[in-house]
Order: sequence, then structure tokens, then C-alpha cells
Amino acid sequence: MYDYCVIGGGIVGVATAHRLLATRPGASVLLVEKADGLAVHQTGHNSGVLHSGIYYAPGSLKARMCRRGAQWTKEFAAAQGIPYEVCGKLLVATDAAEHARMLALYERSVANGVEVELLDAAELVRREPRVTGVGALFVPSTGIIDYARVTVALAGEVRAAGGEIVLGAEITAVTETSDAVVVAGPTGSWRARRLVACAGLQADRVARLAGLRIPVRIVPFRGEYYQLPSDRKGLVNTLIYPIPDPELPFLGVHLSPTIDGELTVGPNAVLGLAREGYRKGSIDLRDAREILGYRGFHRVAAAHARTGLRELRNSLFKRGYLAECRRYCPELTLADLLPRAAGIRAQAVAHDGTLLHDFLVERTDRSVHVLNAPSPAATSALPIAEHIVARLDD
Repeated sequence: MYDYCVIGGGIVGVATAHRLLATRPGASVLLVEKADGLAVHQTGHNSGVLHSGIYYAPGSLKARMCRRGAQWTKEFAAAQGIPYEVCGKLLVATDAAEHARMLALYERSVANGVEVELLDAAELVRREPRVTGVGALFVPSTGIIDYARVTVALAGEVRAAGGEIVLGAEITAVTETSDAVVVAGPTGSWRARRLVACAGLQADRVARLAGLRIPVRIVPFRGEYYQLPSDRKGLVNTLIYPIPDPELPFLGVHLSPTIDGELTVGPNAVLGLAREGYRKGSIDLRDAREILGYRGFHRVAAAHARTGLRELRNSLFKRGYLAECRRYCPELTLADLLPRAAGIRAQAVAHDGTLLHDFLVERTDRSVHVLNAPSPAATSALPIAEHIVARLDD
């Protein structure tokens, strides 16, 4: 029997296994992952941004963990020789309504202790001549990194400390008794004294397997990206973001330099009908049936119908997507939008239609389940792991 079993080979799961071994030397730790590799889903399909913590409600788990996570990740990357760059980020307001939201966001950033600079239109153009807007916020601490590389490095330390990682191991049953938890699937069965489930896109299903009556369901949203041509790589010097809608947990379409030297634009946020289907038009009948039959989704769809239709239109018609980008970078053309792999975000939706913005962790006597870990979960993975391990001791 293992001391601990972790379900999930994304960055949060691997960071949790890493934290367990760091704080409990000699403990036996097993990590099981359904895919044949690590960081296959959300960890390996994001913008690669080291977030600063500017957006999040003061006092929330996101706000508390993001700043610590960014610094902790940078320190780990430096020790491992993983490249990262602190390039800064501009959040650009393109009209009066966005400018008002920008000022409110500035106040929130101050409350969160994030260094931020308020720019007028002239200073924005001076810093980024090919970006236009009525004002902007500059966040100097934001950076870029490859989270898949961070995950692999963490996994290397897990193995070096005696941890075991089993890939290709789907879990279809979780049985908790008074002294152990047994997880099982087509490829095997494992017994542990404690369980941590960091199952991402399958988080609600794993929790239900364990007998939890959870108040949320995972609804997948596709984030579709484009890559700009190589001659456009110098278009901007920093990350360029829009001013986000505070009612939505999505940050909007942004220009993102990547650590490997590319320049991407995206993502949008379109309902996905397959939790792990990355090709456009992918449908999984079980996933689709659960989503379309969920009253929480119906309420989300009704509350955000206009936004959902706009995102769908922009997904179907590249000109609509381009229009989102040209609001702050008007020289982009259709020829600039080259194909790039999409991502899928696991968004927890409550029965009443609330889109959960913050991290959500539930527990039983012998298990902890991460039910919602949206952005900036990759940035915050190390302090999230610390929080999870502390919950095991509660």
C-alpha cells in the first residue's frame, strides 16, 4: 500500500506529488495519469504566461497564490535551467467603457499588491508603436515560460525522490474505506492511505466516483489560437491583453510572445462538445449529452447568450476573430492568422449557472479533490500543491 496516490499528470498533480515528497521524506507516492504522457491537456495547451495576479478578487485563493506561484516558478525554472522571460504585459483599453473598467482593475491590482503603471494613449504608442488604445495598464512582472517543461522537470524530481509515475492508467473506480482508498481501472488497481485527485477536465467525474455529492460540473470551453508568420515576430515587445469582462472568467483574445520565439493570438472561448477533443468540430457523445442535459449550462447559456454567439461566430468566421485582434492591433490581416493547436479549459459551473472564478477544493476523510483550477493554475501550481498537502493534514 502507498502512503499517497495522486490522480492527474498535469502541472498541479505533478506539483502535488513533488510537494508530498519534499515535506514527507521517505513516503511512498504514486501518481497515475490516464494519458501516455505528462502535461497532455491544459498544462500543455495554454499561452505559457507567468501571471502577475492583477485580475483576481483581493483575498481570493487566486490572488494569494498567483504572486507566490510566479516567483516560486521562476526560482524553480532557474534552478532547473528552464528558460523564462519577464517581458511584462500591457492591458489595453480601446474605448471609454473599457477605460472605466481599466481604472477599476488598476484599483484591484493595488489592493492585491501588484506593481502596475497607468499609461495614457501617447505613452502606450511610445512603448508599443503598433498598438492603439485610449490607455493601458503596464504590469512589469508578467512573464512567459513553457509549463510542460516545468512539469517534466518536477516529475524528474518526483522520480529521483522515490516517487512512482504510471502513465496510460485511466481510473474508473474509487473506493474509500476507513483506512485506505483504492483506485482502479482497466490497467490495474492501487491502494493508498490518502488520495489527491487533480483530474482537470475529468475532475467532477473522479469526484463522483469517490462518492462526493459536488455542486458543480465541468463544462469544457475550447480556446482557439492562431500563430503569426515569422516576419511578424517583432510586432510587439510585450504581452498585449484586452481589458477583461469582470463577469466572465476568460481574459479575451491577446497577443502572446512565447518562450520559443513565436507570436500567437488567442484564445477565444467556445463551448466544447468533447472534453479532450482538440480538433475543430470534435464531439464526444457522452460529454455532449452531459453538457446539454445540465441545467447549470442552460442557465449559463441564457445569461451569456450574446457573448456565446459572438465567440461562436468568431470561431466559424476568421474575419470576426480578426476584428477582435484589430481593436488593439489594427495592422493585422487575415493572412497573419495561421493555424495553431487549440486548448480546452475545464470550467466548473454550479447548478445555478454560476461560472466559478476561484480555485475549488473539496475533501473526504481520506481524499482531496481539486474541482476547479482555471488560469492562473499553471502559474500557481506550486502554492496550490502546498495548499492541497496542508488540507490532507486538516
